[in-house]
Amino acid sequence: MGQKGHYLARLDPETGDFERYDLEPGAGPHNLIVAKEGAVWFAGNLKSYIGKLDPETKEITRYPMPDPAARDPHTLVFTRNEDIWFTVQGGNFVGKLTTATGDVELIPVPTPRARPYGIVLDSGDRPWIVEFGSHKIATVDSATMELSEYVLPKRDSRPRRLAIGPGGAVWYVDYALGLLGRLDPKSGQVKEWPVPGGKESRPYAMAIDDRDRLWFVECGPDPNRFVGFDPKSEEFFGITPIASGGGCVRHMVFHAPTRTIWFGTDANTVGRAQIP
Repeated sequence: MGQKGHYLARLDPETGDFERYDLEPGAGPHNLIVAKEGAVWFAGNLKSYIGKLDPETKEITRYPMPDPAARDPHTLVFTRNEDIWFTVQGGNFVGKLTTATGDVELIPVPTPRARPYGIVLDSGDRPWIVEFGSHKIATVDSATMELSEYVLPKRDSRPRRLAIGPGGAVWYVDYALGLLGRLDPKSGQVKEWPVPGGKESRPYAMAIDDRDRLWFVECGPDPNRFVGFDPKSEEFFGITPIASGGGCVRHMVFHAPTRTIWFGTDANTVGRAQIP
């Protein structure tokens, strides 16, 4: 995905070849997810829509935001039946797109300038969202569409990405303070660990593997560093510099069949990390 170049692309991992799919000028795609049948859904971050690309025909269907204030759809995630929950960072919304009908429902975030950012779903298809402009984590009741917020203990915290661990624990990285945190949704209790790179490490992209270990990237160091954390031992491990430097790694995904984590970098590269 080329946010500044306004295109999507498909990489063949065997050959390293890319196939490019150009979007309209100014689309600014920010995040994409791929449906089971192959359709590519993406956030038209600068054009206020969610798009669906058919890779065979290259036809694009656009689903505009129903409120002009929802100007910047940001991160998308699929439910089990491939509806889409998403964040709207500058517009301060959490949204849901029903893919069968194209209907979009927007839920305002009550905290002003909360900047809803990373989003993941728990085992019950309930969305969890970090508010990058505040020290809060939000969730939405999928049945009532009611949004509630959990306040983190440090006012200067700025959570940016997150993952769901065993028992529904909500794990997050604190970009501002250099912390890895765990929120227990049942009790509301929070526990935090300073990451290896310290307060200026700017942890950002995050994923969880099939052994329930957390992985994130420290964007502060040059080169960026790939870091693992084992919740059972509460120890960090596998601290590895990223070969390209990274610039900043903003999002990554664990691919269970190959036990790899894929990520894009600000150094204009796509990376693959083989997990031990």
